[in-house]
Amino acid sequence: MASYLQIENISKSYGPKVLFENIAFNINEGDKIALIAPNGTGKTSLLRILAGKDSSDSGGRILFMKDIRIAFLEQEYAFNPGKTVFDQIMDGSAAWTAHLDPEHLFAYERRVRQILTDFSLGEGDRLMKDLSGGEVKRVALTEMLASEADFFIMDEPTNHLDIDAIEYLENTLRRSRCTLLMVTHDRYFLDRVCNIVMELDRGAVYIYRGDYENYLEKRTERIDRYNAETDRVRNVLRRELEWMHSTPCARTGKAKYRKEAFYELKDRAEDTYKIRSVDMADLSQGETYLGNKVINCRNVSFSWEGKYYLRDFTYNFQRYERVGIVGRNASGKTTFLNLLTGGWEPSLGGELTGEIDRGASLKIGYYHQSGMQFDEDQTVLETVNDTHLLSMFLFPHDMLSNRISRLSGGEKRRLYLLTVLMKQPNLLILDEPTNDLDIVTLNILEEYLKEYKGSLIIVSHDRHFLDRLVDHLFVFCGDGVVKDFVGKYSEYRSYIRDYEAARKAESRSASSQEKPAAVSPRPSKRKLSWKEARELESLEEELSRLESEKTEIEGAMSSGTMAPEELLAASNRYSVLKSLLDEKEMRWLELSEIAGG
Repeated sequence: MASYLQIENISKSYGPKVLFENIAFNINEGDKIALIAPNGTGKTSLLRILAGKDSSDSGGRILFMKDIRIAFLEQEYAFNPGKTVFDQIMDGSAAWTAHLDPEHLFAYERRVRQILTDFSLGEGDRLMKDLSGGEVKRVALTEMLASEADFFIMDEPTNHLDIDAIEYLENTLRRSRCTLLMVTHDRYFLDRVCNIVMELDRGAVYIYRGDYENYLEKRTERIDRYNAETDRVRNVLRRELEWMHSTPCARTGKAKYRKEAFYELKDRAEDTYKIRSVDMADLSQGETYLGNKVINCRNVSFSWEGKYYLRDFTYNFQRYERVGIVGRNASGKTTFLNLLTGGWEPSLGGELTGEIDRGASLKIGYYHQSGMQFDEDQTVLETVNDTHLLSMFLFPHDMLSNRISRLSGGEKRRLYLLTVLMKQPNLLILDEPTNDLDIVTLNILEEYLKEYKGSLIIVSHDRHFLDRLVDHLFVFCGDGVVKDFVGKYSEYRSYIRDYEAARKAESRSASSQEKPAAVSPRPSKRKLSWKEARELESLEEELSRLESEKTEIEGAMSSGTMAPEELLAASNRYSVLKSLLDEKEMRWLELSEIAGG
């Protein structure tokens, strides 16, 4: 395959912290890569450098194939709140749509409107300021997908999306022939979209072809090999240590390089690779007792300006129950949590009826979507004055003096999660806990929650997270309707697909019985002219020749042995070949259809 991107010797640091140094890798046409690393280790910085939004500290080289178009999805989408959705997208894509002729511009506008419909955003006439966070994310994705760029660079594309939107994006990217590099924490999304995992670890890049499970297996093998090499180095170090401790006269005249090599060997011998993990056993100590009554709801309804977010809800939550809450954005999930926890007050607006009775022994730990309220000038240690817990939550000693303002978004989320769990709640409510947390932390959190001795309520769009942790689901269907589904999320989606397929089959059957299918008149056949027949023969020969040349160039560009000027020339020729092949294949199909009758 053709090389879309070659990276050589790029580096990034923030103050004394080195994110990555002199890294190099290659991305080929058709690669769909998931970039994995703990929060704060440089994933977003790397994507921004590749997208031209930031620069490498060490210079280096970033070489894209000529004429490929790149679309970059950042975590935060910059928009004008006073514009309509459609106008915002057209303004955001003005840099490249300005060069389109009227026919292609019309086709682009049509794609935009179709994707907006698929994302349940209507005609795009709403103002950006009136959208929820999930709806803004769908606008950003619409702009990216409609561009039909050759190379997508995406930073957490599933953050803030509901599950329907995630599955639509997943299916679109699976069918697309685009090349992509993305950061994601959604393991189902990763496995169904990507064919390569790229790990950014300790400032270096490692490539694993295959799914997430294969990545975990191969990563463990790599770490085991590294630690085995460390053991070998320690054996050598012991012999060198004996030499260093020998009498001064025995070392007289010895080569200076051996002394220098000893200290290098000593540093390497002390570098045992430890897989970063969180031991949450201490957090399970002293858990708060939870009585038989948790939260009892009876005929609870809540409306705001005439719209119902909850209607006649009756349910008694049980001890040790594990409930997942799913539904579209703005369907009332977070409102429901605020009602359960007493976070809603009449002065806030809206109308609440019914009864919500909370148990006397209830101690709630509530992880909000937007609940982080840190003093940005405080240090990590001043915020959580427990070095042991901070260490377990992946805050090493050299980070404790960092001010909150210097932490990445994911590191702040991890610190916020710690402040919730350390209070030892007996009812833990998590509202979108997977947003902005890296996969490493999510795996650790899952293991803790599996052993958690209390009641658990989770709002999440992460299907893997729900499948592992909950026993049944509250499905928010809209207009305040909540349905209870006993089972895991994957089972629910399977049920819904079967139900919808059955409904469609019934509809088709009823339609076919009501009226016979119309029979279209068979068009009269047209034969190829002598000139067209000769053109078809010529095209077959030319397509074979062009395809052979394209394959030859792909092999040369992927070899990694071409000089920069040779690679640039090959890239230019490859672009020409692709255009020729597309043009001539369309003409060949047109003539072949006529020839086939």
